[in-house]
Amino acid sequence: MAVNILGISAYYHDSAAALVRDGTVLAAAQQERFSRKKHDAAFPADAIRYCLEEAGIALGDLDQVVFYDKPLIKFERLLETYLAYAPRGLRSFITAMPIWLKEKLFLKDLLKKELARLGDLKTTALPPLLFTEHHQAHAASAFFPSPFERAAVLCLDGVGEWATTSAWLGEGQRLTPQWEIRFPHSLGLLYSAFTYFAGFKVNSGEYKLMGLAPYGEPRYVELIREHLIDIKDDGSFRMKMRYFNYASGLTMTNRRFARLFGGPPRQPESPVTQREMDLARSVQEVTEDIVLRLARTLHQELKTDHLCLAGGVALNCVANGRLLREGPFKDIWIQPAAGDAGGALGAALSVWHQYLDQARAASAGDRMQGAYLGPGFSNARIEDFLRDQGIRYIRLDDNALMPQLAELLAEGRIVGWFQGRMEFGPRALGGRSIIGDPRNPTMQSVMNLKIKYRESFRPFAPAVLAEQLSDWFEQRAPSPYMLMVAPVKADKRIAMSARQQQLFGIDKLNVPRSQVPAITHVDGSARIQTVHPETNPRFHRLIQAFAERTGVPLLINTSFNVRGEPIVCSPADAYRCFMRTEMDYLVLENCLLAKSDQPEPARDDNWRQEFALD
Repeated sequence: MAVNILGISAYYHDSAAALVRDGTVLAAAQQERFSRKKHDAAFPADAIRYCLEEAGIALGDLDQVVFYDKPLIKFERLLETYLAYAPRGLRSFITAMPIWLKEKLFLKDLLKKELARLGDLKTTALPPLLFTEHHQAHAASAFFPSPFERAAVLCLDGVGEWATTSAWLGEGQRLTPQWEIRFPHSLGLLYSAFTYFAGFKVNSGEYKLMGLAPYGEPRYVELIREHLIDIKDDGSFRMKMRYFNYASGLTMTNRRFARLFGGPPRQPESPVTQREMDLARSVQEVTEDIVLRLARTLHQELKTDHLCLAGGVALNCVANGRLLREGPFKDIWIQPAAGDAGGALGAALSVWHQYLDQARAASAGDRMQGAYLGPGFSNARIEDFLRDQGIRYIRLDDNALMPQLAELLAEGRIVGWFQGRMEFGPRALGGRSIIGDPRNPTMQSVMNLKIKYRESFRPFAPAVLAEQLSDWFEQRAPSPYMLMVAPVKADKRIAMSARQQQLFGIDKLNVPRSQVPAITHVDGSARIQTVHPETNPRFHRLIQAFAERTGVPLLINTSFNVRGEPIVCSPADAYRCFMRTEMDYLVLENCLLAKSDQPEPARDDNWRQEFALD
C-alpha cells in the first residue's frame, strides 16, 4: 500500500500544502494562489483540497499529516523574550497574547478541527497529526529533494521556534543537526529591519531591497559592523539589540537606529532616495559576507563539496551567486520554495525519510520536477472556459504557435504565458509568466509601469536556454529556479561613457548596459533562470523559436500578476489580469488571445483596490 503524507505550513505567512507519496512529491501549492490574497497565512484549505485531488485520494486516505512548526516551543520563546525585555515589551505582549491564547497555543486542536471540516470527518477519524521543528522542515526541504547523497545544509531565516540559523549534515536519509544561532540574533531579521527602514513591507519587500542595492554605494557597511552586528571570523554573529525593536516592540527598528542613519524610516510609497539605495547596498554586502563566512566554516567542519540552502535568506540570489562563484563548495542546491511555504514539503519529506526511516536515493538533477507541482489545465478545460465566457481566441498546435509567438515577441509585444502546472514557490518559471523581448531598451520601464504597476527600478530576469547559458552569462552551473545572479558576459556588455559612469542612483536606469538591456541590472548582472527541455519542454521550445528568429536564446520572464496580486492560478485569473493590464497577447496552453480581439475594457482602475500593495 502506498503511503501518503500531507505537509502543512500556516498561520505565519505563505501558508502551503504538499503531498508526498512513497517519497515522491505529487503536489505542492501555496494557499495565496487560490484565495488571491498575497502571502495568505490562513489554514491552507484550498491548497490541501488541490493536493488531495491531484493525488486522487480523500483526506481520510492519508497516512500522516504533519505541521512544519512546534507552536509550544515558539510560545516558550515568546514568553522568555518578553520576560527578558520587560517592561519594555508590554505593548507587544498585550498585542500578541490574545491570538496565542485563543488559537496558536491550541494549534493541534485547531488543525484537527480544520482538517475534520475539510474532510467531513470526525476528529477521531483523522490520520495521525505530527509536528516537525521549523528549521528541521527547512533542512529537509533543502536536502531530501537535492541531487546530493551527502551535503552540508545551511538554513537561514528570520526565526522559527528559537533557531534563526542552523547547520545540518545530510547523509542518505538522515539529517543530523550540527549547531544553531538563536533568536534574537538573526540574519533574516537584520535584512528585514533594513527592509522596514527603507519603507518596504517586511516578509515581502526584501526582494525590492536586494534589487535596489546595485543603485547604491556601500557607505554604511562599517557603520553596520560597528554598531549593529558583531561578526566573527567563522560567520557567527550577535546583534546589538539596543538598535532594534523587533524583540520587544511593534516595529523592526527604533529611534537609536534612525539617529544612526540620519533620520526616520522612509515612509512607504514616498520617493526612494539615495540613502535607501546606499542602505540597501550596505546591508546586502554585510549579508553576503556572513553567508560566505558561514559556508566556509561548514565546508571545513563537514568535509563535503556540496551545500544545500533553505530559509528565506536563501532567496537572496545575489548572495547565492557569490557563494557559487567564490565559496568553497563545488556545487550548491537551493530549495525553490525556500521560505515558509517550502516548510510544508520539508515536513512531509522529513516524516517519510526520518520518522518512517525510508531509504533515499540521490539522483541526477533533483526531485522537484522543475517546481511545477501546482494545478494544470488541459486545452479542453480552457476552451470550455473561453466558450462559456464568449472570449475570442484561436487554437494553434505548437508547430504554428511557437514561431508566431517568437515573431510577436520580436516585434515588441508583451505576452501572458500560461501553460503546464503552476510553480511552487515565489518564482514564475515559465508556467505562469509574462514574457517579452530582452533586447528592447524600453521593455523594463514599460513592463514595470504599464504591466506590473510596480516600482521602475525593479529588474527583470532572463529565462535562457540551459545549453547556451555560458554564451551569455559568467556561469556554467544550471539555475533552474531563478535563484542565482551572475554577470552578463563581457562581450555582450556595452561600455559606459565617462559621463554615464558619473551617474548616481536611479539615473543609471536608462543607460543601455548590454545587448539585452531589459534583463541587465545596473551593475551588469542578471538573475538567471535556465530552461531545460526535460522539465519545461514547451517553454524551452518557445525560447528556441525566439533564438532562431533573433539570435538571442533568452526572454524576459516575470511573474504573471500585478503588484500586490498573487501569481495567477487559473485561466480565469490569467484572463482577468490580461484584460486589466497592457499585455498584448495571452497564451492559455494552445489557445492564443489577442487584446485587439477582446471587448474594450472598462476605464476603471478601482480593481487595484483588491490587492494591498506589497
